[in-house]
This record gives sequence, structure tokens and C-alpha cells, in this order.
Amino acid sequence: MRRTAIALLAVTAAGPAFAQAYPTKPITLIVPFAAGGPTDLLARILGERMSKELGQQIIVENVTGAAGTIAMTKLSRSTPDGYTIGIGHLGTNVVNGVIYTKLGFDLIGDLEPIARLPANPMLIVSSNQVPAKTLKELVAYLKANQVSGGTAGMGSGSHIGALAFNAATGATYQLVPYRGTGPAMQDLISNQIQVMVDQSSNSLPQAQGGKIRAYAVTSAKRSPAMPDIPTAAEAGYPMEVSIWNGLWAPKGTPKAIVDKLNAAAVAAMQDPAVRKRMEELGQDLPTVEEMKPAAFAAFQKAEFAKWKPIIEKAGVKIE
Repeated sequence: MRRTAIALLAVTAAGPAFAQAYPTKPITLIVPFAAGGPTDLLARILGERMSKELGQQIIVENVTGAAGTIAMTKLSRSTPDGYTIGIGHLGTNVVNGVIYTKLGFDLIGDLEPIARLPANPMLIVSSNQVPAKTLKELVAYLKANQVSGGTAGMGSGSHIGALAFNAATGATYQLVPYRGTGPAMQDLISNQIQVMVDQSSNSLPQAQGGKIRAYAVTSAKRSPAMPDIPTAAEAGYPMEVSIWNGLWAPKGTPKAIVDKLNAAAVAAMQDPAVRKRMEELGQDLPTVEEMKPAAFAAFQKAEFAKWKPIIEKAGVKIE
């Protein structure tokens, strides 16, 4: 903490000139899950485009474990000079703040919002070995059989999706935690696990390729990227879950640097090629206004207020 405080004083003392010259070296982008998952995919697409905007390479660093808390802890303790930033989502930067009673840092107080990023609706999917063809058949199958399903750990997007699915359908299954949904997806394809409620950017390409079966999307309306897949409500089980993503920096990062990173993220999201890729993955893009740091900070606080009673009611806690 002393080292971080000294670094913060140095950055602050450098003043506007420091921020104006930024960046002068590569930037590390911390990703809280394994390579191959939806968060990692978004980070790599975004990082490549932001690198062009900033004139410096953005290097992805996968810091896995404990549903993203290890990565966010590392981010919160990094030097606030703009050279270490992190990507996270509803699970890592809201739900974990409720689930973990001894997190060791404040998800709002110790991190600086940079930009809100696209949101992923969830897909309810299964191994092709599962005989169910509709969501109602899947629910009946889960109730009649001992089935296991994958998550990226407690508080991850796939865990949140599983909790919402269980609450909406009354069907339960054994949750198997992984270091990311990428490894979990591989086990779903090989039928090591049988079911997942997974972010569309990760599961849609696998479903379109015939490697897994998709039953429903958890958005309010059908996605243009998957028009043949019904919503969960249409399939008989009303539930709406969308995993939004965002960029953060350590608290104390100069505003001028945060603004420069935000501008690069906005430019990336306005790029027609990036937008097309996001839409192909079934993601919902935020507006430029929603991406602004202040708007994103207010949104994150509102999400805490929304999810806190839901998670507490589910009784999910980790000491």
C-alpha cells in the first residue's frame, strides 16, 4: 500500500504533462478469466482496436481464480498511472462485492470506472448427448436425472445465470466451478458436464456450429444474431439476465488518463468492424452516453442496489 501511495503522489505531481504524453509504453489489460471465454474474447477484440487509437500495444494478462476476485484485487493494488487496467462484468464487479464477505478491497471505492462495454444475454445450452429438444423437456430432464453443469466460479456470469435459471424453473443441478467458461465449454462439448447458462458470445458460435444445443436466450426479446432461438419467456420460463461488461483502472488514476482511455474505448465500439463482430456474438452495445465514466459509475452503483437483495435472498456467501 505504501508503494502504491508513493506512486500515486509521483503521478499526481507530474500533472497534466504526464497525462498529455500518455501512453508512452504498452498497457496491461487484466482479464479475470481464462483464455477462450467471453470476457477474454471481448478484451482481445477491444484491446486490439484501442491499441490503434492509443498508439501503444495493449497486452492481455489472464489472471484467473476465485471468480475474478484475484484479478480485481491485483488491479486495485496496481499503480494508478494508466498502464494497468482491467476488464470485468456484473459478476466480478458487483455480485462478488455481495458474495465475498472479506473481499479485501472495495469494488467501488478502490477502482476507477473507465467505460461501460457491451452486454451479453445468456443462452441456456446443453451437451448434444442430452435428449431434450425444448426448454420444458430440458427442465423435466434435469428434475428426473443427476446432472452437472459448469460455471466460471462463484459469482461469475455463468453462476449468476445458473441461479436465475434455477429460480425460474425449479430445476437444480450440480455446479462445477472452472477457471473460466472457455474450459467449461470444452467439457460441455465432450459431455463431461451436461448443461450451462452461458454468455451468448461464448456459447452462440458453438451452438451455431452444432457442437451444443441451445434452448433459449435470457433477453427480453430474441436476438438478431440468433432469431430462431426463443426467449426463455417464450419457452415458458420468464427470466431476464444480461451480463454487462466494463473497463476499470486503479483508484487515483488521473482523470485526463481515464478520459483518454474512455475515448479510445468509445472509438473502438464505434468502429463498424467491431460493432459487426459484437452483433454477430449476440451482444448489446451501450450508447456513447452510457459509456462515459460518470454514467458508468452511476450504473454500477444502481446494479449493486438491484442485485444485493437478490443474492442475499439466495443465501450465497463466501468467507
